[in-house]
Amino acid sequence: MLAAKGFDVYAMGSMEKSGARENLDKLFNSRVVQLLLDASQPFPGGGSKHAQSLCHENQIPYIRLARREVELPDSPLLYPVYSWEEAALKAAELGNTIFLTTGSYNLDLFVKHPHMGGKRIVVRVLPDPQVIEKVQALGIAPKNIVAMQGPFSREINKATFKMYNASVIVTKDSGNAGGTDNKISAALNLKIPVVIIKRPEIKGDNINIAYTFDQVFEFIQNVCNNRCC
Repeated sequence: MLAAKGFDVYAMGSMEKSGARENLDKLFNSRVVQLLLDASQPFPGGGSKHAQSLCHENQIPYIRLARREVELPDSPLLYPVYSWEEAALKAAELGNTIFLTTGSYNLDLFVKHPHMGGKRIVVRVLPDPQVIEKVQALGIAPKNIVAMQGPFSREINKATFKMYNASVIVTKDSGNAGGTDNKISAALNLKIPVVIIKRPEIKGDNINIAYTFDQVFEFIQNVCNNRCC
C-alpha cells in the first residue's frame, strides 16, 4: 500500500524473531531509514521498544499503527490491569478456573505464579502444533487446551466459557478488531469477571500514534513536507 503511493518500503518480519533486531540495526546504520512504521501485534514487546530507541537515537520519526481500545461498559465485573503480573494476581483472587484468551504468550507467568497453586488454567490458543507443544511443556493438560482460530463471536465465546466452567476470564485489550468486545459481552452475560490487560502508553520524542492507514499517510506526508523530500 505504501509502495503504491511512491514510498520506498523496507518490510521487516516480526521484531521478536531471531535476527530481526540485527537487520533493523543494519538498516539504520546504512542511513536509508527516514521513518519507521511499527505495525506489529497490538501488545508490542522488546522489539518495538528497540525500534523506538533506534528512532530516538537517530531522530527518526516513529509511527505506531495501533488498534483503538475497547470502550469498557460500567460493570463491577471488569478489572482493568496494566501488567501481566497484575493480571495473574487478580485472576487468582477472582476464581479457581481461569480461562486465558491471551494465547501462549507470557503463559509461564500465570502457570508459575505463586498464587496459582491449586487453580485450573484453561488456555485458548492457535491450533498450531508448535504452540500446543509449548503449552503442554508448561504443564497444561490436553483437556485444558482449547485450540481454535479466532476472533470469535459473542455466542462462541459464551458457549466455550460455559463448557469449561470458567470462573474468571483473562483477555488483552486488542480492540474490537481482536474480538475483545465479544469476549467481554459473553462473560458479562454469564456474570463471569473479566481481567483486562490494557496496553502500556507509548510516549517519547518523534513518536506518533495512528489508528488508520489514512492517518499513517498523513504523518508520512507531513514528514516529507518538513524534509522537502
